[in-house]
Amino acid sequence: MVVLRREIGDVLRSARQRQGRTLREVSSAARVSLGYLSEVERGQKEASSELLGSICDALDTPLSLILREVSDRVAVAEGLDIPDTIPADMVMDRVPARV
Repeated sequence: MVVLRREIGDVLRSARQRQGRTLREVSSAARVSLGYLSEVERGQKEASSELLGSICDALDTPLSLILREVSDRVAVAEGLDIPDTIPADMVMDRVPARV
C-alpha cells in the first residue's frame, strides 16, 4: 500500500539532496524545526499544505513539481503508465536536454 506521507518525504529529501543542502539549511529557510523536517522527510509526519509550501519555497522548487513527482511515484506503484506531459528541463530526476 502506498503511504502518501512517505512518498512526499522521499521526494522532498531527494530535492534537498540534489541541491547539496542540509536539513539544517532547509529547516531554517522554511522556518520549521530541524526535527520536524526530518520527520516529514522520513514519512513519519503529515505536512500541512502551508508547511509543504514553505519547504518548497526554501528549496526554490515549485510545489506543483513536488506534487507531480509524488503523483508519478504513486501511479507507478499502482501499475499505471505515466504520460510525459512536463517539459524535460523541468523534471526533477532527469538531466535537462541539451539543444
